[in-house]
Amino acid sequence: MANRRRGPSVCATRRAAVAEGLAERKLDAFLAAFSPNLRYLTGFTGSNGSLLVTPAESILFTDPRYAIQAQLESGDCRVVIVKGRLIAAIAAAIARRGLKRIGYEPARMTCDRYESLKSSLPMRASLDPVAGWIEDLRMVKSPAEVERIRRSVDTNSRAFEQAVARLRPGVKEQDFAAELEYRMRRLGAEKPAFETIVAGGVRSALPHAQPTAAPLRAGDLVVVDMGAFVEGYASDMTRMLYFGRPDAKVKRAYRAVLEAQLAAIDAVRAGVQASRVDHAARAVLKTHGLDRAFVHATGHGLGLEIHEPPRLGAREKTRLVAGMTITIEPGVYVEGWGGIRIEDTVLVTGNGCEILTPTSKALREIQA
Repeated sequence: MANRRRGPSVCATRRAAVAEGLAERKLDAFLAAFSPNLRYLTGFTGSNGSLLVTPAESILFTDPRYAIQAQLESGDCRVVIVKGRLIAAIAAAIARRGLKRIGYEPARMTCDRYESLKSSLPMRASLDPVAGWIEDLRMVKSPAEVERIRRSVDTNSRAFEQAVARLRPGVKEQDFAAELEYRMRRLGAEKPAFETIVAGGVRSALPHAQPTAAPLRAGDLVVVDMGAFVEGYASDMTRMLYFGRPDAKVKRAYRAVLEAQLAAIDAVRAGVQASRVDHAARAVLKTHGLDRAFVHATGHGLGLEIHEPPRLGAREKTRLVAGMTITIEPGVYVEGWGGIRIEDTVLVTGNGCEILTPTSKALREIQA
C-alpha cells in the first residue's frame, strides 16, 4: 500500500502566510522572537529562540539546551543550534543571504537586543518595525485552537467547582487561591494562566488584587478570577462568592453587573465593532448609577496569551470576526464596600456568540 503524502503542517502554513506577506510590507525577511508568536509559527515552546522567515525558507535559531526539543516540536522547520549568541548567528544568516530589510517585533524586542542586532548586521541591512503582524493573525482561532480553549475552559471550571465544594469560612485568601491552582493542575492544566485572584470584603474592590493571608469571613463578598493553560491555550473566568446571606445592596449590585454582562454578550457577533460591546455593558450600568464604578475594559482576546487582541474597550475600532475568543467581564468597584465582576470566555460566531464557560453565574453563597 502506497504511503500517503502528508500536507504541510498548520505551523508551516502559517509561516508560508508570513513569507507571502513580506513583499507587500517591502521586507526581505521577518524576525520573530516573542514566545507565543514562536509557538504559533513553529510549535517551539523553549525559552530562547528566534525565527527568521524569508520568501525561500524559515530558520529557527535556538541553543543546545533545546536541540532535541526543537526537532521534536518544530521538525518541519529548519533548526539551527547555536553554541554562542543567537544574535551573531542570525546576523550571519542575514549577511549570507544578502537580506536588506528585516522586519522585527518592536513591542517585543528590548532596546539592548535591538542595538546588539543592529550593530551586528551588514551596513546595508536595516531593521524595520512591524507592529502586531503575528498577533493579528492569532486573533482568529482555528477549529483546533478553539477545541484547546474549550478544554482549558472546562478544566478551569471543574477546578473551581472542586475547590468551592471544600471552602468554609476562615480559609485564607492565599490558601484558597493555592487550592484553586492545585485543582486545575490535578485536572491537567500546565499552569495557571495568571496569578489567581481571590479577594474578600473591601479588598474585592481592587480589580487585580493579590491574595493575602486575610481570612474569608461571614459577610464577605469574594471575587475569584482564575484561568488555566491547557495545551498552551488560556481560559479566564470570574465568579463571585458570598459568605452567608447577601443583603439587598449586594443583590442589587450583583443583578446590575449580571444584566450588564448579559447585554455585552448579546452584542457580540461577527462584524460588530469592539467598542459596541463595551458600550452595551456601560449603558446598563448607567441605568443603575454604577457606570463610574466600572473602571476597566469590558474584555479582551485570549489564546496563547491570557491578554491578546482584540481589546473590548470604549474606543476600540476592531471589528469582531467569527473564530475570535474573547472575555466579557464588566465589573463595579466601590471603595470601602467591595467589588463585583462576572466573566466568561466567549467564542465569536457569524450570528452571535457561544459562551464557552459552563459555570453558573449565580452568586454562590458559602455557609458555615
